[in-house]
Amino acid sequence: MGLDITVLVADRSWLARVPARGRIPRLRDAWYDDGTGLWDPGAPVAEEGWVRPGGPDGARFAVYEFAHTLGSFKAHFWAGQRWESVRDHVDPLLRDAVDEVLGGLVWDGPDGEARHTDTAFFGPDARGVLLALAPEGVRRLAAAWGRALPHLDRMRGPFAAHAAAPGGWVGDFDAFADLLGQWGHVLTEAARRGWCVVGLSE
Repeated sequence: MGLDITVLVADRSWLARVPARGRIPRLRDAWYDDGTGLWDPGAPVAEEGWVRPGGPDGARFAVYEFAHTLGSFKAHFWAGQRWESVRDHVDPLLRDAVDEVLGGLVWDGPDGEARHTDTAFFGPDARGVLLALAPEGVRRLAAAWGRALPHLDRMRGPFAAHAAAPGGWVGDFDAFADLLGQWGHVLTEAARRGWCVVGLSE
């Protein structure tokens, strides 16, 4: 059984009502609350897109289900690996923008030192937290996504030449662009609301 990821967006002001160390537990408790309806036997399972919970805190957060990943972190990990293979073969403006997006989310960066948690807002890295971004970081990554999106198709040829892995996770450009686009959707929506983005592995 591999690593999983659940991506949530959450209201900063609601999280900020508790000290930094308590913010991830507060979100986790709200997500697991029986009142959300997410855990009811026979509850519909969304295969992709936003899931809006019920319950007392349901208006304070939402869950995003990535298409074609089955909740696994593998697709996100492999997107980083594919990017590692192709990034030296794309123009610098696109490279810088995608470096910023993936390096802020799921990729360890070219030197392996990328940080995915805003410890000033969320406190020290906690168990099961793959990423935790305060709204300032979300806005920065959303802006980088906005710079990358118009030029993303320029990567198609280099991806096919340097990063394609037929049959593998995120093995072609379309799969890579689709996953990156879903992250862009999450970032754009969270930035619009002024919310946080959190990725949990349970």
